[in-house]
Amino acid sequence: MDIVYSSEMDMRTFFKQNKDSFEERLLREAVNVRNKIEDIRVIGNINLLDNAHLLVMYVIEGREQELVDFAVQEGKAWARFSLTLAFKLEWVQAIRRTLWTYLHHYDIKSSQPEQMERFYSLEKAINQRVDQFLNTFFLSYSKYKDELLDAQREIVENLSVPIIPLNSTICVLPLIGEIDEARALIIEEKILMEISKFGIQTLMIDLSGVAKMEPEVIDRFMKIIDGIELMGCEAILTGLHPIIVRKMINLGVSFGDKAVMKGTLQQAVKDYLT
Repeated sequence: MDIVYSSEMDMRTFFKQNKDSFEERLLREAVNVRNKIEDIRVIGNINLLDNAHLLVMYVIEGREQELVDFAVQEGKAWARFSLTLAFKLEWVQAIRRTLWTYLHHYDIKSSQPEQMERFYSLEKAINQRVDQFLNTFFLSYSKYKDELLDAQREIVENLSVPIIPLNSTICVLPLIGEIDEARALIIEEKILMEISKFGIQTLMIDLSGVAKMEPEVIDRFMKIIDGIELMGCEAILTGLHPIIVRKMINLGVSFGDKAVMKGTLQQAVKDYLT
């Protein structure tokens, strides 16, 4: 490995002059990541080698605020594109090892091997900065990933509870697919919030796309209808599946005591909008 050095070089210049050999050593250290560099660039527009040089400059020059900002930026980028955290950890560890290799060469070539106090102070400062980058990166990654998941969850919840206005006071809620207890709780929260927000007076809940309800979900729906009534809104249920009806008969419960029952959504719309 050919190391470029002259007595006029400060540490920053030394690393800049040895950029190519630094990259070669770094790629030898990062065994698993080196074959993924192009994939990561294509997926996330992230240049790992350029970013490695940036990180080294921030670390050796003690530019802590830029280091933190860079870690936050990197954390968001890796979270946004769901890049593997193991690769990032291996890459930064490889940068740390390579950085120390070149710092060692710099000290030897500058004929200052006796300055151990300087070396240990530098060792402590650089390791703290690299660790600061890693800690900030992982915190940024986790926070941004949670925000993405929350946003996606909100979209899914809105799609799973699509309350559609027919006029200023009447809305339709068509439900499709299996309803478990977790989804029933989401439905309850969304219904009560929308009634309050938009002053809904009549809510038609169409269950023709729901073929299965467990007893605990039926019980939850009874409470949802109670809540609708307490909000001053009339509940209309349409399209109950025969399987659900039989299950309700066996349980000895009925929605009919709490809501208007209609055979189909079309019938309910005709009766209430005509």
